[in-house]
Amino acid sequence: MFTGIVQGSFPIIEVENKPGLISLMIELPLALVEGLAIGASVSTDGVCLTVTAIEQQHVFFDVMQQTLMLTTLGDLKAGDYVNIERSAKQGVEVGGHIISGHVDGTAELVAIEQPENNCFITYRAPEEKMKYIFPKGFVGLNGCSLTVAEVNKKERTFKVCYIPETLRVTTHGNKNIGERVNFEVDRQTQAIVDTVENFLTDNPGLLVGR
Repeated sequence: MFTGIVQGSFPIIEVENKPGLISLMIELPLALVEGLAIGASVSTDGVCLTVTAIEQQHVFFDVMQQTLMLTTLGDLKAGDYVNIERSAKQGVEVGGHIISGHVDGTAELVAIEQPENNCFITYRAPEEKMKYIFPKGFVGLNGCSLTVAEVNKKERTFKVCYIPETLRVTTHGNKNIGERVNFEVDRQTQAIVDTVENFLTDNPGLLVGR
């Protein structure tokens, strides 16, 4: 479990291709390596990955084929930076919203607006996921907990606003139109939408005359 408050962006040192997976070596600061153990979960661009080895400040992760197909991690190369968050500890403040790290897919960056001291970015998501995205609701993008500012269901787009601090700490300030990010819908919203849909499907008579 993660809070969506990214702790920084850090470099990929090496990408090793193996049968059916890739192995990532990421260099983390000492503060994030302290207390980290093999088997721990770390959000890497929003994807929950398991630590497989630790060599001083170099931390290793294996990314399986299913994850490579669903996320942007298969596009990573040495020198790229990724957003990192250690898993949440019991009793810590949740400054964002609960993120599982089980990514729903990717969203394409389609527009960037930069009025003074602001940055609005618009993304296009898969049609089947738009029913879970609402204005003032939450969405996870490359591991960041963000509030949805606007939604256009017809265009399959949603807009979020980034404060300067988020752009400074994360990789979002370096993204360009056409690039993809990993996204995760808010699980509470998904549960509500799916429950209502299933109830109405099982009770079609409730819609008669409405």
